[in-house]
Amino acid sequence: MKMLRFRSPSIRSLDQEVLCTIRLLDDSEISCSIQRDTKGQFLLDHVCNHYNLLEKDYFGIRYVDPERQRHWLEPNKPVVRQMKSQQPYTMCFRMKFYPNEPMKIKEELTRYLLYLQLKRDIYHGRLLCPFAEAAYLGACIIQAELGDYDPEEHPSDYISDFKLFPKQSLKLERKIMEIHKNELRGQCASFAELNMLQRAHSLETYGVDPHPCKDFTGSTAFLGFTATGFVVFQGNKRIHLLKWVDVSKLKFEGKTFYVIGIQKEKKLVLTFHTSTPAACKHLWKCGAENQAFYKCAKSSQIKTVSSSNIFFKGSRFRYSGRVAKEVIEASSKIKREPPAVRRAQFGQSRSFNSLSHKNLIMNMEPLVPALPSPNEYEETAPDNEAHAGRSDRGR
Repeated sequence: MKMLRFRSPSIRSLDQEVLCTIRLLDDSEISCSIQRDTKGQFLLDHVCNHYNLLEKDYFGIRYVDPERQRHWLEPNKPVVRQMKSQQPYTMCFRMKFYPNEPMKIKEELTRYLLYLQLKRDIYHGRLLCPFAEAAYLGACIIQAELGDYDPEEHPSDYISDFKLFPKQSLKLERKIMEIHKNELRGQCASFAELNMLQRAHSLETYGVDPHPCKDFTGSTAFLGFTATGFVVFQGNKRIHLLKWVDVSKLKFEGKTFYVIGIQKEKKLVLTFHTSTPAACKHLWKCGAENQAFYKCAKSSQIKTVSSSNIFFKGSRFRYSGRVAKEVIEASSKIKREPPAVRRAQFGQSRSFNSLSHKNLIMNMEPLVPALPSPNEYEETAPDNEAHAGRSDRGR
């Protein structure tokens, strides 16, 4: 006689649940369980609810697959269909679109999260700073974290307790201390953070997530997308800025990425080569999303883009969500009582010295010192190295 086995709906439901851990900008973590059909927007909303964050459109959730390729979680697709790594999943909450004018951010909470992101960008060498700018930004961080200089509490080497920059010289620490002591006294944490945002916003690499490539000569270049347009860096020098209004098409074929536009009334075609087709597709999707977010006046104007010519089969992608102008307009209409900002305490985040450099895993070509950390692996701890597909602690 054949025995029939019945399973209750509750057990079946438990089998469908997947645990997700999301690392926040201060290195703390939150977790939740999702169903197999739960879409990416649920996780973003989960984090925003944790913060009580309304100006959520600037942020996204990033993950890394087992091939060490970065991705932004797409809001309208099921999480499980996007993730290629083994469960449980680990992802990171990060700034995806940097506000072009930080002063137009309505709430202090949102400005604080941008401050945390920029602190990370400085810490990993993505926000390049001349010496004077680096000292001022560092002093703003110290003022926000410690408050006013106090000779009884702060010994002569107190700045060295903060690992703010990849290369932090004694000369830079002394200049930071000088500014902290003499220029920033009396500033509360929120005002010091705002000063930092305003100064950082003026730098050429503000908001640049550098994608390492090779140009047509074989030289290493770093591509990025900002509120202004498409940028190319070689070393510390920006060699191209093509404004979004002048970019007519972004496309890729295999490992080759093309930017087609107009410059000085002439057609311009820039060609770059990435390390893998997956890296090239990620670069293309980032470009398409940034162009839609910053260039379009309304989300209704956003069109589906194709990776190649219309007569050939290729990848298709459409950015979903509000655009920058709509986000600013929505921010101006926020009427609620501002939520409390829970600031991380000094020492809560991992220091630069805690990183094990021999265990860093890069997903593209080795980088020159100018922009040392374009990917999510600079913070992979040694005990997580075996789970590279689940690690996304960087930018």
